[in-house]
Amino acid sequence: MTDLTADEARRIILRAQGFLGAGSRTGGVPAMLRRVGAVQLDTISVLARSHELIAYARLGAVGRSAIERAYWHNPARAFEYWCHAACILPLEDWPLYGFRRRAYRDRRFRWHEVPPIVDKVLEQVRADGPLTTGDIGGARVDLRASGTAEAAGWWDWSDTKIAIEFLLDIGEVVCTRRVGWRRVYDLAERVIPEELLAGDLPDAEGVTGLTRIAGRALGVATRADLVDFTRVKGKYAALLDDALLSGAAGLVPVHVAGWPLPRAGRGAPASSAVPNAWADPAALESEPRGRHRTTLLSPFDSLIWERARAERIFGLSHRLEAYVPKDKRIHGYFAMPVLAGGRIIGRVDPAREGTTLIARQVGFEPGGSPAKAVAAMSDALWEAASWVGCTDVRVERVSSPALEAPLRAELAR
Repeated sequence: MTDLTADEARRIILRAQGFLGAGSRTGGVPAMLRRVGAVQLDTISVLARSHELIAYARLGAVGRSAIERAYWHNPARAFEYWCHAACILPLEDWPLYGFRRRAYRDRRFRWHEVPPIVDKVLEQVRADGPLTTGDIGGARVDLRASGTAEAAGWWDWSDTKIAIEFLLDIGEVVCTRRVGWRRVYDLAERVIPEELLAGDLPDAEGVTGLTRIAGRALGVATRADLVDFTRVKGKYAALLDDALLSGAAGLVPVHVAGWPLPRAGRGAPASSAVPNAWADPAALESEPRGRHRTTLLSPFDSLIWERARAERIFGLSHRLEAYVPKDKRIHGYFAMPVLAGGRIIGRVDPAREGTTLIARQVGFEPGGSPAKAVAAMSDALWEAASWVGCTDVRVERVSSPALEAPLRAELAR
């Protein structure tokens, strides 16, 4: 078993995630997607949508069209499916998700009961696809006239939307392209290469493969981190445990100082001599070296998407406040942590007004050099502004009064 300090683990994680060292930038967006294993999707768009911010955070001011081509291209190089959440995934990973597709097929329910028209929708895609939800009858139905309390003033999925999403869940259709923000659905047999389509793996092999990907992408991870990445539970979580303990996942046990210990078995005390994490052995072969990225991070970035992990690695207590009432927000609607020198040095709640990037609120984390933090915050804001086509940066509020004047002066240089 390898012993790691918390700082060593943090640096391994940063390199694995593509934030440390020049090698992480080779291969552009397609290589970045394979490195992180899954890019989470979300509807919120501030400076850009989150899936664009993931690539930008690692690669710098990469062209946004290059990001779109890497995710939604023809022929397909990626597909959308359920991993940590709704994610963009490398196309070659299609066979690994067979266990999840089979589970959805057996359950025949996720958020809604599957409507009787599902077979009709599949035949429509077969005859006329690729199609958007608009082509098959619309995504939503207005429930305001239904008289139900929960529906008043709200919208819900139409039967055709429920049907097409179920078909996506079970792998009959697939989304490998978007028009605007609308999914384009087509038959999996027309889009997924035959060798991948025919290669669905047994449950244990699929979970093992995803565990391997999660471990490689995260660098160093607890069992909880791996479960969160893959979102397995029940018998599938047991398969993940088997893959770890048998070595089939290809990850090795490590002990990270200061990380929580696993719960001890009955009558056995927890001990620092037992592993409390797992690591990609390739990540342990050399010391992480190179230049650190200075960048804004989407709250949905896999570096920080799990709150307990972000706090363990960076001491960052962060939550998305987009759905928190405005008067109860602390850091802002879409506060983005700022990474610099391998640490989180602050947060920015960004917006855009014409060609001006607006920092509605800037906050700095305690510790470290205030001068370095101010310079890094300025660099992060200006690079982000340039990437989205802004020529000016305006700060509205700085929650650290002592650093307000230095930051404004640094931004004006």
